[in-house]
Amino acid sequence: MIAQQDITGLVLAGGRGSRMGGVDKGLQNFRGLPLALHTLMRLQMQTGNVMVNANRNLAAYEAFGAPVWPDVLADYAGPLAGFLTGLERCETQWLLTVPCDTPLFPLDLAQRLAAAADAQDAEIAMAAAPEDDGHGHIQVRPQPVFCLLRVELLESLVAFTQAGGRKIDAWTAQHRCAIVPFDQPGDDPQAFFNANTLAELHALESASPSST
Repeated sequence: MIAQQDITGLVLAGGRGSRMGGVDKGLQNFRGLPLALHTLMRLQMQTGNVMVNANRNLAAYEAFGAPVWPDVLADYAGPLAGFLTGLERCETQWLLTVPCDTPLFPLDLAQRLAAAADAQDAEIAMAAAPEDDGHGHIQVRPQPVFCLLRVELLESLVAFTQAGGRKIDAWTAQHRCAIVPFDQPGDDPQAFFNANTLAELHALESASPSST
């Protein structure tokens, strides 16, 4: 069994926020608090330790009370740069990554990913969630930024990124990966909705009950 104390949670807040007009997405207001702080608090309930990956406004993120680490790769290299930074700093057996713009992710995310990794002897457990395919059909699709990673994967990820690799799924495909669907009765269909624009963020804020 993978215990809660064996998991370090990482909030990915290192992006450019280009679809939000270049603002620092994690510091945008959601229900009176910065978006990334919502995410961090939700993650703290599920893991032994937490940290934040951010590339600007570091003092603002440090004020949340968790260690803050910038990308070890230059030029906003994407989520894998955050994975790499997290794995380098992780002092537990497992690292759980969560993006800063999905403030309603499941409160049992760590537990269910850990159970699947354990049961399938996987090196990675990745969430999958219902998504509209753009044609009115709902499909359960992997959510590759929601990953539980064995800390031993650091060497593999260093090699992949040094070779110029930047796509999460191209890297995770090299490893034993358990896909965990969050489409059960009682699962919130909005749980993995990420706010890419300020309009989406405001829509999410007004649509979701404040008790979640």
